[in-house]
Amino acid sequence: MKPDLAVRPSENLRHVRYEIRGGLARRAHELQRMGYEIISLNIGNPGAFGFRTPETMRLAMIENLSDSEGYCHQKGIFPAREAVVMQQQGRGVTGVTADEVFMGNGVSELIDLVLRALINEGDEVLVPSPDYPLWTAAVTLNGGRAVHYPCRPENGFIPDPEEVESLVTPRTRAIVVINPNNPTGAVYSRSVLESLARMAERKGLVVFSDEIYDQMLYDGAEFVPMATIVRDTLCATLSGLSKIYRACGYRVGWAVFSGRVHAATEYLTGLELLSSLRLCSNVPAQWAVQTALGGHQSVRELVSPGGRLYESRKAILTAVQNSRFLKLAPPAGAMYGFVGVDTRDLPDFDDQKFALDLLEQKHVLIAPGVSFNVPYRTHFRVTNLPDSAMLRDVFGRIDELLTSYANAPAGQGKSNVVEAGKRFK
Repeated sequence: MKPDLAVRPSENLRHVRYEIRGGLARRAHELQRMGYEIISLNIGNPGAFGFRTPETMRLAMIENLSDSEGYCHQKGIFPAREAVVMQQQGRGVTGVTADEVFMGNGVSELIDLVLRALINEGDEVLVPSPDYPLWTAAVTLNGGRAVHYPCRPENGFIPDPEEVESLVTPRTRAIVVINPNNPTGAVYSRSVLESLARMAERKGLVVFSDEIYDQMLYDGAEFVPMATIVRDTLCATLSGLSKIYRACGYRVGWAVFSGRVHAATEYLTGLELLSSLRLCSNVPAQWAVQTALGGHQSVRELVSPGGRLYESRKAILTAVQNSRFLKLAPPAGAMYGFVGVDTRDLPDFDDQKFALDLLEQKHVLIAPGVSFNVPYRTHFRVTNLPDSAMLRDVFGRIDELLTSYANAPAGQGKSNVVEAGKRFK
């Protein structure tokens, strides 16, 4: 009997998904190779829409290239870590030194490392729903179980702290807070963050605060750093250069630990071990951190009235308001809109079918809401990185497709949903 020569993927991948770069994105690449122009709104990638990294950051890298040819310390170069400390201190976070800062190849790598150093098989981590799907995937890949706490559309995607606490079990090790939120753009109030922090302290949970969009705020929204609130448990703040500084390709992120650091010595030693196993993170781009955090914060002009991100967000809000099919909790931060579809006119609406149809028929790539670990199929995410004119065009195409759904013969939508599901697998 001949052996099975098929190379099969790990069973650990069975429950892992990252549709932002999944089947829809692969189909978009196929269409592009066929000559179609695709408007890709599925990823928050500023460089793809003409945003440039500040020139001072590029110069800082160039000037230090001669010091970037060897490995650096596993936690990162000292000037970068010290710059993160200074930022935290400026925000009112006390007791942090460079020893509590870990530089990584983007926040993405650090999400995996901080979870891998913490959780054992079967441990639970509270993750928001909708979430940035890497958090759920990293919990799963490291043998844990992601327990999703709802951030409901009808509540502006803000979690109910009492409901979150009801999900805690003896196996719960940590809670993930994404603020400002991706994909919804929700910005949590101080009172909500206080309640989550006190709950984490009572239950002995590590707080992982994903703050990659910390300065991307609109219309007076206030960002409250979680590390200024968490005192009696360990808090890890994760951020980086990708979004605020439009430097996704630099792959520079950091995790800084505060709160009850003295009770986490073994955990942080384990995290340093994991950091050592990958030797170090990208050295040249780390030289841009000090310049970025200490220099002019140009993102403030972009998110103020008249700024490109502000005006693009305004174009999305206007388009939704003018549509008979769409609804949206206005995003107070980040660079996305998590748009809902009113199913009173479209009872058979399915976000995955819609995303596929929009790509095939209108050549627009979006991320269906189900990609973000929600139990409903009525939302989709777009980024507000394109200029206002492009977004008006995109939402015109969206409304055309939704109108064709509304005018379709009764029952046709359900059969199309089934067929789309088959094609998507």
